Amino acid sequence: MQLPVIHGYIDRRILINFTVAPHTLTPLLPAPFRPKLYKDQAIAGICLIRLAHIKPKGWPDTIGIRSENAAHRIAVEWDEDGITKEGVYIPRRDTSSRWNALAGGRIFPGKHHLAKFRVVEGNGRYQVGFTSDDNTYISIDASLCGQFPASSTFDTLENASAFFEKGSMGYSPGRSQTLDGLCLQAYRWEVKPLQLQQVASSFFDNTAMFPKGTVHFDNALLMTGIEHEWRSLKTIA
Repeated sequence: MQLPVIHGYIDRRILINFTVAPHTLTPLLPAPFRPKLYKDQAIAGICLIRLAHIKPKGWPDTIGIRSENAAHRIAVEWDEDGITKEGVYIPRRDTSSRWNALAGGRIFPGKHHLAKFRVVEGNGRYQVGFTSDDNTYISIDASLCGQFPASSTFDTLENASAFFEKGSMGYSPGRSQTLDGLCLQAYRWEVKPLQLQQVASSFFDNTAMFPKGTVHFDNALLMTGIEHEWRSLKTIA
């Protein structure tokens, strides 16, 4: 699925990141993906992103679309033409935009579920959540802080930033037994640490997929005001 280069702004992007026992993720990954490991741990998480002025590159910002969106993400590797590549597999996307839900997997890559978002922001605090059309839900409460958690498996903010910056290529299920791909090209890459007060996720809290003790919160990161482009990737059958 090919579309023109899409340009816009990441108004706000929150990454809630977990370490996960690799064997629990393998059944969730379609070929050709396998978990990308960091210190023998798989990395997965939640992305809560507000996009603004989204439109074909070169068009005026005034006609762009604004929406709240969410993605469940798993860091992955795969082999292509003898080269090991890395990115994220996104088993699920949710959106506040009826247009995104209608067009996802048809006009632009990846099926999207329509969801009702709840967002309260101010004074460095971010309370974001949604409930989708099939009762999938996420809820987080986080605040800006000046220090990356010492308990993180990444040790430093710089290590975490570098790991997630490399996950610019993302694949998610399409509508016809395909994996649709998008590549995020950020004009600059800057993350800040968040202190997480609360997180609830119908995906990561599902003990049938993730038995107790196999998922652990690791860190939370914030990006704001990032100009960027989205580019289509080759569809995987």
